[in-house]
Amino acid sequence: MANVQSVTLTTNNGPCNAAIDQALAGLELKKQRSLLPEKWSDYVRTVNLSEHVEVGRSIAQAFATDELAHYLLDSDDMIGLSDEARWKLHVDMMKYIVAAHCISGLVTTIGPDYEGVALWAPPGSNTDDWLTVLRSGAWRLYYQLTAGGRYRYFTELLPLLHHTMHEVMGERDNDCYYLVYIGTKPSGQRRGYARKLIEAMALKADAENRAMYLESSSDKNTAYYRKFGFEHKKDIHLGDPNSSNSSSSTGKSVRLAIMVREPQTLSGKNIPIKLGAGFRGLQ
Repeated sequence: MANVQSVTLTTNNGPCNAAIDQALAGLELKKQRSLLPEKWSDYVRTVNLSEHVEVGRSIAQAFATDELAHYLLDSDDMIGLSDEARWKLHVDMMKYIVAAHCISGLVTTIGPDYEGVALWAPPGSNTDDWLTVLRSGAWRLYYQLTAGGRYRYFTELLPLLHHTMHEVMGERDNDCYYLVYIGTKPSGQRRGYARKLIEAMALKADAENRAMYLESSSDKNTAYYRKFGFEHKKDIHLGDPNSSNSSSSTGKSVRLAIMVREPQTLSGKNIPIKLGAGFRGLQ
């Protein structure tokens, strides 16, 4: 809101006073209270399981054009799916994944309507255990996906991610902060939400002297993560990188860049994390 300075008038002009009263009344309208917590626009907060539906829809919007998301839902036996059915399946998948991380991982968000969302697997967590799979509803995916979709998700993707993380991190594969998903839906982009989500966990990881790990599905995102100290380690591929028919949506295989951020010291000049005014440390 604009700052209003007090003004001393030396006139008793009635119309002038009426104009001032009208202007002040207009300012009062701008002060109307909102039930939306003001701090949600600036602070990173954790998400409860009761919020997983809304958060799942938000992350689904953020990844609506993501190549990996398309690859998982573009197997040959899914060609006949309508756009609406494909979108519903995409949203359901994200809701299950969010629920699993609310139960056995950590989900953070920022923005009044879950504009920015990050899904984390903290040290010692396991979002793939049977109890979590049952409680989150992720077991339904096996029946919702086609045979081709099941193969791509359960046989191709998940084992590759687990194997690669163990290969890259070694003994630290269960002792780091794994950024599983981070996204900002279109209505919340260009507000620094992703930066704040990463900074919040980076500060926590640094305080614990732990690394951070992620997979990036685009060159643009890879360049963005470098700003926070993530380093590229290797690439992995889904589908056949030598085939032009690996993914019906993109005509190519999906490449994921594996990135690791080593813990940063809080002294010295080269600290990639600069905390914004809206940051509040996670407990």
